Amino acid sequence: MTLRPLLIAAAIASSTGAAAADNAPASMDRWSPSAGDVIAFDVLRKGNEFGSHIVSFDKSEDGELSVTVDVDLKAGLGPITLFRYALDATETWEDGQLVSLQGSVNDDGSRESVTAEREGGALAVQGDGFSGEVDPSIIPASHWNFDQVRAEKLLSAENGELIEVDVKELGRETIEAGGQSIEANKFMMDSDIDVTLWYDDSGRWLKLAFEARGQAIEYVLRDLY
Repeated sequence: MTLRPLLIAAAIASSTGAAAADNAPASMDRWSPSAGDVIAFDVLRKGNEFGSHIVSFDKSEDGELSVTVDVDLKAGLGPITLFRYALDATETWEDGQLVSLQGSVNDDGSRESVTAEREGGALAVQGDGFSGEVDPSIIPASHWNFDQVRAEKLLSAENGELIEVDVKELGRETIEAGGQSIEANKFMMDSDIDVTLWYDDSGRWLKLAFEARGQAIEYVLRDLY
């Protein structure tokens, strides 16, 4: 699985773009991650505890941004684990562009990995799902970066797969996030599985939801950041 819940949904199902939004949030300053920022979600499956998805940010003195993603999902029956998914990935950004990516996944016993490094005018990807050069403007499928709503392709942090997506705006909706009611901008990301995402007016990721084989998966933000 990649960071992206599109593949998490596919794994759940097996075990139990095009036009995109052109209007960025404009009613307040655009959010940019700072050192120490953490986006922490509790992940629920059919309303029950399923795991966590945590994105942490750090910055060096020269402005290099490091993004660490840790996804840990587990389903079982009593003490018996029936499904396990664990993803660890690190993104490095300079001047708004991805310069490196390292990721590895254990998808219920199936292991894959990817490394990517910017070389000249391209990003060189070596992964179990794809190896080759891609446009350095590509965005990993980690959802914290609001610019993904304009993307037609995303880069998997599981195995380097190039994921085709079609993102549509669904208007505004009041949701609960971080213990508060917030009016958010709602998007549908269509790929193998439809994923719904919510961002506030500054572009901060607030919520995610999808359904796989009748199982509702929901990301609940612990605290506003």
